[in-house]
Amino acid sequence: MTKTLPSLSPQDALVAVMVAVSASDETIRTSELVAIERTVNHMPVFAGYDIDRIRPVAQTVYALFEVEDGLDALFGLVRNALPERLFETAYALACDIAAADGVLHQPELRMLEEIRGELAIDRLHAVAIEWGARARHATL
Repeated sequence: MTKTLPSLSPQDALVAVMVAVSASDETIRTSELVAIERTVNHMPVFAGYDIDRIRPVAQTVYALFEVEDGLDALFGLVRNALPERLFETAYALACDIAAADGVLHQPELRMLEEIRGELAIDRLHAVAIEWGARARHATL
C-alpha cells in the first residue's frame, strides 16, 4: 500500500472495529449501522466524539478491506490507537454489532475470532463478553 494510512483516535479505533465486524460479511445491515450510531451516541467511552467521524473512519475500513494485507493494516492502526485497557471494550462493541441483527453470520464469527486474536483477548473473558452480547440482544 503506497498511500500513508491515517492515524486514528482511540474512539476512531473503536468505531473501526465495529465497522469491520459489520462489513465482514460484505452486507452492512441497517440494524448494524443504527447500532453503531446508538453506541457512539450513548456509551461513555465516546463522550465528546464527533459523530461525523464515523463516515471517514468507515471509508478507511472499507478501503483497507479492498487491499492485500488490509486487515493486518487495520489491526495495526487499531492497536496503535487504543490503550490496551480498551481492547476488551473494542471486543465487546464488536460482539454487540455482530449480534445487532439477531444473526451471526460465518464471516462475522471469523472477524470476531480475528479480533480476539489480534487484541489478545483472554478466552475466558471473551466467552463472558460474548455471553453478555447474546443476553443483551435476545429476542422473544
